[in-house]
Amino acid sequence: MLRSMTGFGRERAEFDEREILVEIRSVNHRFYEFSARTPRAYGYLDEKLKSLLGGKITRGKVEVAVYIYNKEGVNADISVNREIAHGYIDALRSVSDEFSLKDDLTLSSIMRLPDLFTVVKTQENEEQVWEQVKSAAEKALERFIEMRETEGVKMFEDISSRLDTIERAVLTVEERSPKVTEAYREKLYTKISEIVGDRNIDDARILTEAAIFSEKTAVDEETVRLHSHINQFRELINSSEPVGRKLDFLVQEMNREVNTTGSKCSDLDITKIVVDMKSEIEKIREQIQNIE
Repeated sequence: MLRSMTGFGRERAEFDEREILVEIRSVNHRFYEFSARTPRAYGYLDEKLKSLLGGKITRGKVEVAVYIYNKEGVNADISVNREIAHGYIDALRSVSDEFSLKDDLTLSSIMRLPDLFTVVKTQENEEQVWEQVKSAAEKALERFIEMRETEGVKMFEDISSRLDTIERAVLTVEERSPKVTEAYREKLYTKISEIVGDRNIDDARILTEAAIFSEKTAVDEETVRLHSHINQFRELINSSEPVGRKLDFLVQEMNREVNTTGSKCSDLDITKIVVDMKSEIEKIREQIQNIE
């Protein structure tokens, strides 16, 4: 199945400690190029993500963006400054005794006193973070590949249709080519007849000239190779393996054979067919620039 090099996938996952969003996008590129955008504190995820995607993607410029939202207080260790608390309470009670005030200290009133709590960010479990990011990344990757495959189906249908058109054109060239030689022989015979008049015409010489012409304009080898290339093309686009580079090479070979056919033939009908085939091959070439 063909796969496009253009794709996008997104997954948002929520856990007890944090919420994670992973986005994967790609555009055309000759090789596999990976880049990641992760929060500064999570740079260790880059290589892990590259390895994860590298096993599923062979071509394209791929960018992965990871957003991590830690839930408030989850990654913090909060402790009470007991000495400060004792100091506040003793001071307030001494004022209460001195001025005969009612002692109505409560926990809620003490909590509002400054510097009573110390908040220390705890060290995150990197393996746990990676497993959570990996879980979201794998689902985003599934959607990413699914989009690539959907685009690939459209490309397959378009390329298949153009291959059929080229194949019909090759068959027409094969049918037309012998007629060109015959037409040349008849034209040569008529021209010589006009020149020599009633004198005898050397049929052997005419046949020799026609044979030379036929040899120079024969495209049998080119059409045979074109049939072979078309068959190979069909096999590749039905393959489950990445075939973009192979198709790129094959389309160059097809273009070469068509150009040779055009240079050999002086027949206007075949020349028109060659132009049409080159147009179809160019459209296929444009398509395979986006095939993985």
